[in-house]
Amino acid sequence: MLILLVFVSSCEQIIFTPAISSDAESTFDYLWDKVNEQYAFFDVKEINWDNIYTQYSSSVYNDMPDDSLFFVMGSMLNELKDGHVNLSSEFNVSRFDITLLGPKNIDYRFIKDNYLGTDYYMTGPFAHDFIAGNQIGYIRYSSFMSGFSDDNILYMLDRYEQTQGLIIDMRQNGGGIISNVYQLLSHLTVSDTVLYTSNIKSGPDHNDFSDLMSLYSSPYDSSLTYTKPIAVLIDRGSYSSTSMFSLATLSLDNIFLVGDTTGGGLGMPNGGQLPNGWTYRFSITRTLTNDGINYENGIPPDIYAILKPSDMALGYDTVIEAALDTLLGR
Repeated sequence: MLILLVFVSSCEQIIFTPAISSDAESTFDYLWDKVNEQYAFFDVKEINWDNIYTQYSSSVYNDMPDDSLFFVMGSMLNELKDGHVNLSSEFNVSRFDITLLGPKNIDYRFIKDNYLGTDYYMTGPFAHDFIAGNQIGYIRYSSFMSGFSDDNILYMLDRYEQTQGLIIDMRQNGGGIISNVYQLLSHLTVSDTVLYTSNIKSGPDHNDFSDLMSLYSSPYDSSLTYTKPIAVLIDRGSYSSTSMFSLATLSLDNIFLVGDTTGGGLGMPNGGQLPNGWTYRFSITRTLTNDGINYENGIPPDIYAILKPSDMALGYDTVIEAALDTLLGR
């Protein structure tokens, strides 16, 4: 009888739930409504979503070509300037290019030629070696998509134990797997530390959010934690998980940020399917500092530094040198 009851209930839903039209105007309205009710960052981005509807809906009409409709809807989503926002079809994917937010602030070939040389170490995904007369350890981590082991981290911390400080270069690190953020942070904290708070969009109004939840980092082994000064290098291409890592460092006294403001991406994306079969995703959570600041538009550096051609002509990476100035007290 329970099985029959479920079956009848399901049939009633199938019979009595009105079908959603898949024409162009209905599909456009469906996507606009979903974003309007569930997107997490209208306030901090200062976007009037009603005005966006007026701007783009006038270009939508039934029986318009699919690629034209896709262009209009993708352009509407790109008004959010959010790398976690996508529209996907069988013929295209719309996306906002976060690298357009600012200059690419790294030339890795230049770093190898002028700092690392040819004999640098590769430990898991990390390229690293001593620089500045063996006084500083330099570690390049290019993507949080690249996994690593605790032994990888412990090897590097042991190797650079006697240095005056570390540089962790995350410029143009577009993010990846969030668990890698916590794993790396566990080797940089000596006690349970509240890193930031987060909540999720919970209602249709733009300010409807769930209660804030605190996120912690716990030390992997406090006896092997690096507690000397650490400079994390960032730029506008440092996005998503890299922004999460940068935000977490604000709670750690021995870590400071050098370079350009990150690209943001502090919300977790979620999505669904449109009536015409296309899929979408956008950010439905927000992450705040412990004192409530929303850095979705990017975490600013403690020390601002942009690559200068005049420095590079002399063999200097402006951002690395700015970090060294502080680490070495120059």
